[in-house]
Amino acid sequence: MSIDLKKGGFINLSKETTKLSKIMIGLGWEQTSMRLDLDASVFVLAADGRLLNNDYFIFYNNTKSPDKAIEHLGDNRSGSAEDDDEIILANLATITPEAKELAICISIHDAVKRGHNFGLLQDAYVRIIDVETKKEISKYDLDASHFNENALIFARIKKSGDEWYFHADSQGSVTELQGIVDLFI
Repeated sequence: MSIDLKKGGFINLSKETTKLSKIMIGLGWEQTSMRLDLDASVFVLAADGRLLNNDYFIFYNNTKSPDKAIEHLGDNRSGSAEDDDEIILANLATITPEAKELAICISIHDAVKRGHNFGLLQDAYVRIIDVETKKEISKYDLDASHFNENALIFARIKKSGDEWYFHADSQGSVTELQGIVDLFI
């Protein structure tokens, strides 16, 4: 059973799940007549909240972090997969020590040009899974929560000492992925 967190809520992943080290970020949606293309991405941030460097922005055009701890498994443009349409894997145990936070983002490709937003989606979600136990840690309904927006920071996974904390963020934007990139560079 996944944990339902509201914006601003958090859980200690190291205590809530036994020895959590590997997570899967799953993004899924059902296609509508509008043919929306959703993208999942992760920003690996330093203590100052800025991107470690450009190679630590993981998305469909940069599929692996330099430390190989985070991997995007490929771009799905149609939402036609059986389960999760896009998947990003992260190994919290092997991530570079300089990493203090992962910002997990979802965006709609070319949303402004095409007039797309999350409200046009059906059954769109983003979720976090414990890879070892296959337990769903959290799931978030995109289309119901961000009707007019086209990009959002779904969650932040922050490191404090040796423990990782999952923070529900849900910070939406109408500036597509570039607006979120600008927050972290």
